Amino acid sequence: MKRHVAAASVSGAVLSALLFGQALAASSTTEDPSVKITRDISSITVIDHGRKVVIERNQNPNNTIDPEYAKTSRDCPPFCVQPMQLLPGVHTIGELELLKLLKQHADGDDSIMIIDSRTPDWYAKGTIPSAVNIPWTTIYRGTDNYDPFIVENLLTDTFHAKVKDGIWDFRGAKKLVLFCNGPWCGQSPTNIKELVSMGYPADKLYWYRGGMQSWHSLGFTVVKPHE
Repeated sequence: MKRHVAAASVSGAVLSALLFGQALAASSTTEDPSVKITRDISSITVIDHGRKVVIERNQNPNNTIDPEYAKTSRDCPPFCVQPMQLLPGVHTIGELELLKLLKQHADGDDSIMIIDSRTPDWYAKGTIPSAVNIPWTTIYRGTDNYDPFIVENLLTDTFHAKVKDGIWDFRGAKKLVLFCNGPWCGQSPTNIKELVSMGYPADKLYWYRGGMQSWHSLGFTVVKPHE
């Protein structure tokens, strides 16, 4: 019996992966680019603040990474290399997993929210399409501008958590996908750690560890907030 259950689980996972690939392929551009995301996926389309944006890779074979992300060495602290497993239960994800979540969100799954945890100056330089900016300085209790009322409103109005008599209920809260500048950046890890300390379920938190550095290095589409 256990063998049949395991086989069914594996088959379900394979089917899910195949369906995801088909869904992404269906949203791809009509052209056949030479630089694809995967062998079968050319692009995906998301909704970025009310407009459609196609996420694809740069087709110029001579394209190089943005100089902002070309540095290999930054002072540590504060720019120290982050672990692969940030906290127990938190999902560390790569580009394909992020694209899957972006596609689900674009298809109407309002239980998912993509969060750029960087400060507004970094966010203004360019971000991942459909991400919203919630700087780490908003949530982190160690900053001078921390306001518990703003954070409570964020948890209830934006993340859809509930509070009654001082007791938080996160059962209906959103899945949050957080990122910042890269494996050396502590902004999204700070947000995640603060949220977990407030009681936010770790299994509802997804961390794109590669962040903007990895996103740029693969030539993915970047948008500016007011383009």
